[in-house]
Amino acid sequence: MTYVLSDLLLLTGVPDPGVGTPPPGSEKLLTALGWAAWIVTGVCVAGVMGVAARMALVHHRGEGGRHAAGLAWVMAACVLLGSASGLVGALLS
Repeated sequence: MTYVLSDLLLLTGVPDPGVGTPPPGSEKLLTALGWAAWIVTGVCVAGVMGVAARMALVHHRGEGGRHAAGLAWVMAACVLLGSASGLVGALLS
């Protein structure tokens, strides 16, 4: 029975879905994703600048370390957003 199953798997093989073709109108989706990437990049830069400004303003009170956690969260978001395309590509392949 095992030999029959393995022979059947060898004969049928695993289908290769290939790359595929994008559906009509996919250019608009890619344009929207490009715009979203630019907007998110701007938000990340603004977030880093905002945390840096708050750190500079409260530095004289010795509370700069409190904002280091905020900077870490903003930087983690930047890394996640920057690697989103690679993460999705790795999950799909």
